[in-house]
Amino acid sequence: MASLAEVLHGAGVAVTGSDQKESATVLHLRKLGIEITIGHLPGSVEGADCVVRTAAVHDSNPEIAAALGSGIPVFERAQAWGAIMQDYKNALCISGTHGKTTTTSMCTHIFMAAQADPTVMIGGTLPLLEACHRVGHGDTIILESCEYCDSFLSFFPTVAVILNVEADHLDYFKDLADVEKSFRAFADKVPENGLIVANCEDGNTMYTLRGEERPVLTFGVERGDVHAEHLAMDHGFGSFDVMYRGEKYAHLDLSVPGLHNVKNALAAAAAAIALGVPGRAVEDGMRDFRLPGRRFEYKGMYNGAELCDDYAHHPGELATLFDTAKALGYRRVVCAFQPHTYSRTHELFDDFVEVLRRPDVVLLAEIFAAREDNDIGISSADLAAKVPGSVFCPTLGDVTAKLREIAQPGDLLLTAGAGDIYLAGEALLEE
Repeated sequence: MASLAEVLHGAGVAVTGSDQKESATVLHLRKLGIEITIGHLPGSVEGADCVVRTAAVHDSNPEIAAALGSGIPVFERAQAWGAIMQDYKNALCISGTHGKTTTTSMCTHIFMAAQADPTVMIGGTLPLLEACHRVGHGDTIILESCEYCDSFLSFFPTVAVILNVEADHLDYFKDLADVEKSFRAFADKVPENGLIVANCEDGNTMYTLRGEERPVLTFGVERGDVHAEHLAMDHGFGSFDVMYRGEKYAHLDLSVPGLHNVKNALAAAAAAIALGVPGRAVEDGMRDFRLPGRRFEYKGMYNGAELCDDYAHHPGELATLFDTAKALGYRRVVCAFQPHTYSRTHELFDDFVEVLRRPDVVLLAEIFAAREDNDIGISSADLAAKVPGSVFCPTLGDVTAKLREIAQPGDLLLTAGAGDIYLAGEALLEE
């Protein structure tokens, strides 16, 4: 929402807003001249031409109720971004169950190196921007595009990237088939003169796109229109040539670990090819690439152990995280995991049990509720009962205490989850 407010403000729109509490983000927006009210007050919407809300703000909210009662149009955040992107020649929208934030960040680095002066919206803070957004003056907008609540169906991509498709957000979608239906509708938003960039090594993605008549540019590690050759992994870090239909397009030596980031980089390179960016800009942009916040983010050292934090909250993301961690040569991988939402924990319970057997030590914080009430009656204690050797930690303080107790030189301490699990690691470092 803050990114949207700043982009609209930069376009000359009179913007006001509200939030539940003071924060650095609120202070930043006020410095730009955007009036922010603390608390949701009916009077705050008086005189507005429209109100924009997040999916988490419902009709019962005092401001939304006042707007609806006064006949003021109310839009979702994704609808506002959709309206904005129609003013750009190129709308590059990156979707997928996993990898959206990292790949959107890679695209930002590349298009900045190409001096395209893009407008950007990312779901995490990118060190290059020191923010999660950028207001540019070029003809390209780059947006992370989320499938939850079909949000990305409000977008108008000219290039749509699909990284992968898995069953997730099952509090909204019925099943994998329902998720695939949403991604197909997203792909079908691309105009006939646009392009779909798709992971040909992901079976669900290719199944989703079966019969698609719009042009598709495929990518993959081993095959696809864009793929890697001469791939070498040195302590988890990839070095490879980016090949485009038989010709070398660029060479990349990645500064971020994991085979999944090789694939993310290939997706970003394919998006660059789709929009006519030269290979040199891909090389220049990726040379100093740093991951956005909460993506294998180094936090510090404790008792000779390295502490990192990651946003992984789906079994597939955890599997990728653990693969990456294991390849880096640590003595032990200790993971403190906080499941995100009761519905996801319930629907993917067996998958979580299976993947959480992989670290050397597992601590399980209580489930982060996010937008839900625990009508299911599920707890992380249920996971702990099924994962041998794991420890259930009812509070974040318990997580910190257990990390303090078991941390040894040469360990990797991972805090993982989309909630506030990172606070447990930060509390450890503050000691």
